[in-house]
Amino acid sequence: MASTTDSAPAPCKVVLAKNVANRLLAEVDEGVKTLEKPPHLVGFLANNDPAALMYAQWTDKTCQENGFRYSLRQIERDDIEEAILAANADPEVDGIIVYYPIFNNRQDQYLQQIVDVSKDVEGLSHRYIFNMYQNVRFLDPATKRQKSILPCTPLAVVKILEYLNIYNTILPHGNRLFGHTICVVNRSEVVGRPLAALLANDGACVYSVDITGVQKFTRGEGLNKRTHEVHDMEGWTIKDAAPLCDVVITGVPGESYKFDTSLLREGAVCVNFSSEKNFGPEVKQKASIFVPSIGKVTIVVLQRNLLRLIQNKRLDDVKPAAATERPGTLEADS
Repeated sequence: MASTTDSAPAPCKVVLAKNVANRLLAEVDEGVKTLEKPPHLVGFLANNDPAALMYAQWTDKTCQENGFRYSLRQIERDDIEEAILAANADPEVDGIIVYYPIFNNRQDQYLQQIVDVSKDVEGLSHRYIFNMYQNVRFLDPATKRQKSILPCTPLAVVKILEYLNIYNTILPHGNRLFGHTICVVNRSEVVGRPLAALLANDGACVYSVDITGVQKFTRGEGLNKRTHEVHDMEGWTIKDAAPLCDVVITGVPGESYKFDTSLLREGAVCVNFSSEKNFGPEVKQKASIFVPSIGKVTIVVLQRNLLRLIQNKRLDDVKPAAATERPGTLEADS
């Protein structure tokens, strides 16, 4: 019999991004070994965002540690268009990442579209975004040789949920989030909306929360639709959505924002992808699992995407990214 002085085990397990990243890095290493030369990633920084600079520095460090070349090009924003076009035409550049926001308007969307599809390591060009929302996994559906690229941060969240076994591998591929209700607090076009779509396409009921309201992403009752549909939840706020969810994912880029822990379902899984701390320390009293940041996973996903771009361009049967596609994962063949 335990003494009265024994304390109960902590209810919450804190999972650090590096634990997930290390597993993925082992897979990336296998892909790099099949290449004739190190993959070359070029990053364009045309803003004064400290978070973007930190992300670029992390990327540089991780690339050096894992056999990649990384070149950071800091330029004026008025020169960014020509710089991207030059990198598109440069045979020494394998992948391009642009750190947004730059103009913080539709011009940023234009810049996303001019990055060559064969070098778009972020998966933000129209072809990739269309495929993602339509639940199309290949650029060439008939032959299934060229895999579509998924946006880095949403895919990093997916890899974390796979690591946490939120994806149910007993269920058929493509349905493995069936039965989960997930709240995503952020509906940006770069991260929040794509993430809601990816999770819904894999079977979850997703409540997407933004300052403008709540939307529900779902493949319909009994997953009877091939791809997700979106419904506006009239009159709903986060207070209506969050208590229904067994997974809560936040990405609000404001220092003052804190998720209201009183809304949290007991034992929920909480993931923060913002550079800010969206959850206070009290989250550990209600959550079963808490992932406080995902940056290190995002950088590894970036490298995986670069390997896939190289694979897509090769005409032989060597597949340097094959080691990163474990059976049953989001990118594996259905």
